[in-house]
Amino acid sequence: MPAQSKVDKVSILKDKIKEAKAVVFVDYKGITVNEDTELRRKAREAGIEYLVAKNRLFKIALKEAGIDADFDDVLEGTTSFALGFEDGVAPSKLIYDFSQTVKDKFLIKAGYVDGGRVEVATIEALAKLPSREELLGQIAYGLLSPVRMLAVAMTNVAEQKESGAEAPVVTIDENKEEAVAEATEAN
Repeated sequence: MPAQSKVDKVSILKDKIKEAKAVVFVDYKGITVNEDTELRRKAREAGIEYLVAKNRLFKIALKEAGIDADFDDVLEGTTSFALGFEDGVAPSKLIYDFSQTVKDKFLIKAGYVDGGRVEVATIEALAKLPSREELLGQIAYGLLSPVRMLAVAMTNVAEQKESGAEAPVVTIDENKEEAVAEATEAN
């Protein structure tokens, strides 16, 4: 019969795995205490839980959490885990960025995202995606761009009327910024 402390650890790990949107498996062999401390600080700031657990206990927790993917090849040697609860991409970004700073000492093994196992290439691709805030900013810029162009065009027309000049005919084609530039140059 397993020790109660191990049963408790498996139960805690199982709950965390069930809550996590993504898990990144990492070989951390060779990083220094200072590097580990820095990684943990960055993880806390990003809302990511970074932990080290025994491979066997994590394997049992995965099974108890209902994850059918096979991680036997990944759960060998030194393994740490980054779990993202709010953002499924954040653990990938954190681990990938950190692995770039401590080359050859911190290697991504695999991951678990959206109910399935993902390989290193997928983790790296996720890490290179823009953050949620960046994507929202891009969408806002795209939505405000036509409004901005209309405001520029209206300002130009108002200035032309004040100066008494004839307003040029502006046609808006596929490239709207060129149309605004042409209207501006006509002044």
